[in-house]
Amino acid sequence: MDEASGSEALAKAAKRLIPFLFLLYVVAYLDRVNVSFAQLQMKQDLKFDDAVYGFGAGVFFLGYFLFEIPSNLILQRVGARRWIARIMASWGLVAMAMTFTRSPLSFYLFRFLLGLTEAGFFPGMLLYLTFWFTSAERARIVACFMTANAAAFIIGGPISGVLLTLRGTGGLAGWQWLFLLEGLPALLLSGVVLAYLPDGPAQARWLSPQQRAWLMTRVQAEQKLQAAHGHLTLRAAFASPAVWLLCELYFTLVVGMYGLSFWLPQLIKGFHGLSDLTVGFLTALPYLAAAVSMVLVAVHSDRTGERRWHIAIPALAGALGLALTGVIHRPFWGLLAMAMAAAGMWSTLGPFWSLPAGLLSGAAAAGGLALVNAVGNLGGFVGPYAVGYLQKRTHSATAGLFLLATSLTLSSLLALAVRQGKTPAVPARPTPAPAEIGGAALGDPARLP
Repeated sequence: MDEASGSEALAKAAKRLIPFLFLLYVVAYLDRVNVSFAQLQMKQDLKFDDAVYGFGAGVFFLGYFLFEIPSNLILQRVGARRWIARIMASWGLVAMAMTFTRSPLSFYLFRFLLGLTEAGFFPGMLLYLTFWFTSAERARIVACFMTANAAAFIIGGPISGVLLTLRGTGGLAGWQWLFLLEGLPALLLSGVVLAYLPDGPAQARWLSPQQRAWLMTRVQAEQKLQAAHGHLTLRAAFASPAVWLLCELYFTLVVGMYGLSFWLPQLIKGFHGLSDLTVGFLTALPYLAAAVSMVLVAVHSDRTGERRWHIAIPALAGALGLALTGVIHRPFWGLLAMAMAAAGMWSTLGPFWSLPAGLLSGAAAAGGLALVNAVGNLGGFVGPYAVGYLQKRTHSATAGLFLLATSLTLSSLLALAVRQGKTPAVPARPTPAPAEIGGAALGDPARLP
């Protein structure tokens, strides 16, 4: 195949996969953070203080941490389609079961189980993308996919605000309707995954045999080059200082991101006189800025091939936005500071996830990506809980936001400490073997060693 035909195959794969994966991640992220909207009512109904809410919001990530690596290794063995469908069905059921929360203990239990059942979904998606795309386009592809977590607030904020207005309908509180109706899409989409998502290019019937071979040969060529240039095995990945540095970097980013995400509706509610519906709509604005900025930063990062400064500078901007949010109490300027914080933090994601994906391949990618995501997401426990604890002690969000800003400042410094190795360029026009062109001998990247 010539370069134009290869580009057509890449474009076809992106158009077929990215919108669907985007939808799945919107649903995943919304079920993860919709508690930030539910707490506008449930804290009062169930007599939860800020510390109880902060711990419950964050305990999700303890369950997530425990099953993250095993889940991703299972996905590599059994295939993306079946395992992602299983993940979605189980977390959908638990998300709907949040309706039955009655006490702090049941709140903690449901949030922990939600993390346990969702574990492996995000790194599984990242691993799945490596079956189709090489590092040359990965920051851009990952950023387009990951705008879903900003879109979850852009779409979910207004929807959650509307659902909260159902308070009393059918004998249920508004927050109960929110959990029930927002958990249902995950359960329904699990069946769509089985019918729609191929395990890899080899199973993509909507590609020609030549296109399947071209995509697979291109990915295999990069993996061989990575192996030849010292890229890590699974065991070496777990012992690598470089991988653990990425864990530390992601941890500090996640502290800030989830610290803001789980408390943003309450921060906006603090402007006084706003209904839950208005809060839902205003919450979308910072994430609209985040969705735009993260794509722009990722495109520039791919164009230049530079990753570290594309993480460090946005992280510093996010830190400044968080600090300003802590001291500005006027609605317009406060929302502007929140938008700056969200845009800065979310813009780090595309360039960041190009770093471990470029360092690891095969089984090391499955375990290494899960390790980085699992350890990093422990910051999702620390951030919300720390903000809730400090808010309970000081009766103000300022100290918590300053703590988040400090974490983002550390992120910026850690990003500059990362050694960004250069992955050798993959040939633009890989030449498949005759057997591969026929399609009969096409392998699945998920099974590569």
